[in-house]
Amino acid sequence: MKKAEMLATTAEHEEAIQFIRQKESNARTYARTFDRMIARGSLSRVWDVEGRGYIDLLACAGALPLGHNHPEVMEKVRSFLSSGHILQGLDIATPAKLSFVEQLFQTLPAAFSEDARIQFCGPTGSDAVEAALKLFRIATGRQGVIAFHGAYHGMTSGSLALMGNLGPKAALQGWTGQTHFFPYPCDSRCPFDVGGTAGEDLTLRYLDNVLGDPESGMSKPALLILEAVQGEGGCIPASPRWLRGLREITSRHDIPLVIDEVQTGFARTGTMFAYEAAGIVPDAVVLSKALGGGFPLAALVYRKRYDKWLPGAHAGTFRGNQIGLVAGAATMQILRDHDMPARAATVGAYLKGKLQELAASVPCIGDVRGRGLMLGAEVISVTGGGVKNALDGDLAQAIKRECFLQGVIVETGGRHGAVMRFLPALTITRQEIDEAMQRIRAAIDICLERHESASLALA
Repeated sequence: MKKAEMLATTAEHEEAIQFIRQKESNARTYARTFDRMIARGSLSRVWDVEGRGYIDLLACAGALPLGHNHPEVMEKVRSFLSSGHILQGLDIATPAKLSFVEQLFQTLPAAFSEDARIQFCGPTGSDAVEAALKLFRIATGRQGVIAFHGAYHGMTSGSLALMGNLGPKAALQGWTGQTHFFPYPCDSRCPFDVGGTAGEDLTLRYLDNVLGDPESGMSKPALLILEAVQGEGGCIPASPRWLRGLREITSRHDIPLVIDEVQTGFARTGTMFAYEAAGIVPDAVVLSKALGGGFPLAALVYRKRYDKWLPGAHAGTFRGNQIGLVAGAATMQILRDHDMPARAATVGAYLKGKLQELAASVPCIGDVRGRGLMLGAEVISVTGGGVKNALDGDLAQAIKRECFLQGVIVETGGRHGAVMRFLPALTITRQEIDEAMQRIRAAIDICLERHESASLALA
């Protein structure tokens, strides 16, 4: 890195970070752990202003499917910026929009896309979820929504009502009553304490019973929304078998099925879209993050029969983000040309194997799960307090912080924030995974040593 691109001293670096910290709101999150000024990046690696390098296993929460500054995507962006085309266009037709729509409908499964319509939204997944809530309430004339325990669909008021995590909703009571939450299957932590297909069957039977029972107290909802692999909920994958059962139930009860593919979409889970693993056809998919190839973009794609809203029913100034359209179209072309879903499945299996090896060698890693390059590893208490496999959010936070100091960026999520989450660029190499795992192991060893020292001091 050129010296001109670096802050002159560590003291100046710390001063700059402190200035931002003082001016930024208390709602900031990632910056609390990753407290360096990141200056540049290339694919799966980033460097701070002092030249320290990090292997990025988060990829902006999955929004960078090809990593930082992928050369083919950046060439398309540079060419566009020098072309004289408009940078923003509301929802007006432009060459960039035409190319993007063509690419998207070639990328979506034909069984869904041939009968679909697209609504460009404000540039976040939350806004696309809001659009889904509006559309299906208008189209069905109903108001209620079914969501699932552990769900994450965004942070705006409507989407927050669908969130399983109670923390962000604690101070915002009174407007979530139209959402009905149901159990999400999890083999290792089954809500019915049985696991496997038996646990899946119980969740489906319970849902089916509530929808068909005239004494259930719940009116037929406008839609059912879910993630085929829960992200912030702890990288919990729904089995293809369960998804097929869910599709059968929603079809039989005439309830639109909306799949939130904001984090799972575009090859992340080993198929182009996570729901494809089940061979089902949803009524709508919510798209963002990878959709814009690293630039802000969001959309709702839905079956034509539900296109019942009037002009202006959902709008947003930056839904015509031309740079996002250009980068997104380029990214989708690369994902298809290089069969990135297959690569995500293969490299993801390699990473999962390494995480399972880690779990077998240290006492604080429990269940390893996920699909493709969307993986999670539970952090469990090394003492347990008498509870087997008790989740330990404090230890997970300590490991995440120490990983960063060792030069690896990972995130935590799930119940009690006790799941280490891995969403690297789909271009990550096995060598980079090996290097990252060595650093992660070193971070865990340091944290366990501190834990043991603290326990001895208290004894």
